[in-house]
Amino acid sequence: MKNILRNIFAILIGVLIGGIINMGIIMISPSIIPSPDGADVTTMEGLKASIHLFQPKHFIFPFLAHAIGTLIGAMISAIIAVNHKMKFALGVGVFFLIGGIMNVFILPSPTWFIVVDLLFAYIPMAWLGGKIISNKKYIKYG
Repeated sequence: MKNILRNIFAILIGVLIGGIINMGIIMISPSIIPSPDGADVTTMEGLKASIHLFQPKHFIFPFLAHAIGTLIGAMISAIIAVNHKMKFALGVGVFFLIGGIMNVFILPSPTWFIVVDLLFAYIPMAWLGGKIISNKKYIKYG
């Protein structure tokens, strides 16, 4: 029972920390690459209405947020999980992939970004996070 609770905790903490990292990167994005002139990014409606003003450079940080949030969340989940570390890392990736798919319907984006984001930011990063932790035999938790 203790192992089951710890594995559930692994997923929850991986998703929570991955989400915090994701939002942190999204929040600092405009200070590094300013939003296009005339774009209202303070509300979802404003973002939807001004997405056509965005250039490819404006999609760098959203991709990095999705990829790095998933990578770190998967790594944390794999560190905490008692066993099947790669499965738990991939579980975090699937969770974020579902969020990415939902985002496609909520916020229309250019097709090239949707393809790149869904194909490379979630499952590959979760796999990489799981692989990194699986190769670090010296990392012990608990």
